[in-house]
Amino acid sequence: MSRTIYVLRHGQTQFNAEQRLQGHCNSDLTELGLQQANAMANTLSGLIADPKDWAIYSSPLGRAQQTAHIICEHLQLPADHIQLDKRLMEVGLGEWEQLRAPDLQLKFPHISQAVLDWYLQAPKAERFVDAKQRLNNWLQDPKLPQQVIVIGHGLSGAILRGLYAGLEYHEIWQQSIPQNAFFKLHHGQVTRITC
Repeated sequence: MSRTIYVLRHGQTQFNAEQRLQGHCNSDLTELGLQQANAMANTLSGLIADPKDWAIYSSPLGRAQQTAHIICEHLQLPADHIQLDKRLMEVGLGEWEQLRAPDLQLKFPHISQAVLDWYLQAPKAERFVDAKQRLNNWLQDPKLPQQVIVIGHGLSGAILRGLYAGLEYHEIWQQSIPQNAFFKLHHGQVTRITC
């Protein structure tokens, strides 16, 4: 059987609403974020026949765990069904974490207007090659079950989908990173599922 992976991003957080970069730091889901998590959970529950047959992997960061718990509630699975995996964490954004993106774009226009991945240019940010390696390590893990639900983040989720689809570097950053949709990875194809 070919592996099927649903890749979800956490719902909107307070930092998302404030346009702050999060990276490895955390903020809680907003009311909209809770609605988005519930909408993803409702849509997901209509797509899978028996939730007990699915493994749930989550980034250990609080916003992903908060979303994962909502998913489990809707699927009527216990919280201990969630497997936390550091490989699924968001890309670390170094010294720019918690700063507002519009402020950074004004301060560094030569970076933010020139490259799609400008936020990875932060001092002490995680290097793309390192993020790619840990996400590819997860994706190629032989212990990974055949049916998996992943709750992660925007940037790391884009890299994960890009690795799965064999995208070039610039194509990875042209992908959307929605909080009102998720993605099905199956037979080498990536399908967007709107909630």
